[in-house]
Amino acid sequence: MLDKMSPLGRLDAYGKGENIDRLPCVPIVGNTAARIIGVKVSELRNNGELLAEAQVEAYRLFGYDTIRIFTDLYVQAEAMGARVVKPSDETAYLDAPAITDASQIERLRPADPAHDGCLPAHLAATRIAVREVGLEVPVTTALTCPFTNASFLIGTENLIRFMYKDPAAVHKLCEVSLQTNVAFAGAIMEAGAAPSLTDPMSSSTVVSPAKFREFSLPYLARLITHLHSAGKKVTLHICGKTDRIWDYMVEAGADCISIDNQIDLGQACVKVGGRVRLMGNVAPSEVILQGTPDDVRTAVRTCVRKAWRSPKGYVVASGCSLPTETPFSNIHAMMDAVREIGFPVTEEKLREGS
Repeated sequence: MLDKMSPLGRLDAYGKGENIDRLPCVPIVGNTAARIIGVKVSELRNNGELLAEAQVEAYRLFGYDTIRIFTDLYVQAEAMGARVVKPSDETAYLDAPAITDASQIERLRPADPAHDGCLPAHLAATRIAVREVGLEVPVTTALTCPFTNASFLIGTENLIRFMYKDPAAVHKLCEVSLQTNVAFAGAIMEAGAAPSLTDPMSSSTVVSPAKFREFSLPYLARLITHLHSAGKKVTLHICGKTDRIWDYMVEAGADCISIDNQIDLGQACVKVGGRVRLMGNVAPSEVILQGTPDDVRTAVRTCVRKAWRSPKGYVVASGCSLPTETPFSNIHAMMDAVREIGFPVTEEKLREGS
């Protein structure tokens, strides 16, 4: 099925309350993009041209509403000294933090996006994507938020221990992470894109709402304020259980919050839908990876039924990044489902194909 509007045109009209052809839809394509151009996942991470080609071709194939330049969560921490393992054809993962003790924090320096780690390659990919398709689709680049990046600098167990035994150390780690965030965000915006914020370690699955408010929220709010001052809208994704921190995510200044599939989207509409746009939350693994195209269509209709009336708007999306081996047919099914439903949404359209 063909769209009648470009992603930029659709999102602009939707924000103004004007007529649109369908709800915005973002299956969050990460390293699945490597499969689209037939390369290994590890080939994307430090090759800006290849990373851009993969993400642009993924967008052209599926026709979704936002490009996200992304390979893994560790690119900023690596640029600050963390050690990352890069398997040949799987997503990179953290091997060792940059430091192991609070006494070493003073050694850390904010990353230079123009020179450190693979940040220059991600910026090159951003510039290429903006040049290729930036007039038709928003281009974003993933940015790992201060608290999560801090956990990669010293290790999650150490960070959690320090929250109780040495809170000043955690604040120092978040501060130097924020400085890296600001520098990287500035370079992303200079490239013509917007940062897309992800903060999985701030999830209530990992830390209590009280600890989130004490250690993550202040730095997250400063980062979002900085992005707003540059005229950028902010989408914030926190994995896992977030219902107890939705108010804090709104307080931080997010314009849109991305809801994991573990959470009831309808509950989010009731609690914060009047204050912030919602995005989510089709299950990436259980449905989009492992299900059939009909399963995907059903899940999309379920999410739309729950959230399309949300006062600040709703973007159909996967609950998190799609696994690398996600079948193309299921991504097409997700996009076709929102096209079949169209806009305005009606019960008749939601029933069709169910």
